[in-house]
Amino acid sequence: MRVKLENEILFIDREDLPNYKKGGAVVRNSYFWALKSIAGRASRDRDWEFESEVWLALARMLMSFRESGYLFLSETTLEFPHHIDEIPEVLRSVSAWQDQP
Repeated sequence: MRVKLENEILFIDREDLPNYKKGGAVVRNSYFWALKSIAGRASRDRDWEFESEVWLALARMLMSFRESGYLFLSETTLEFPHHIDEIPEVLRSVSAWQDQP
């Protein structure tokens, strides 16, 4: 999931967010609601925002869903752009650098 970091707020690109589907897969729908529950702002047509206070919970949640084996690695990895200096330590275990275009 492509992310950006601005003023201690992590933004997950809206195009990379999980979708909720009525009657859809239980794990995917649970993943959607789990992410939404800790987001500071989670609008349908905007990037979701996560304040630094929830980053530890976000990292643990992503790792848990990753270890379940039901989701692709790309769905549980935060992809940071190369222009930032450093990935926050609390998010490193679930993060990677975006591929260069």
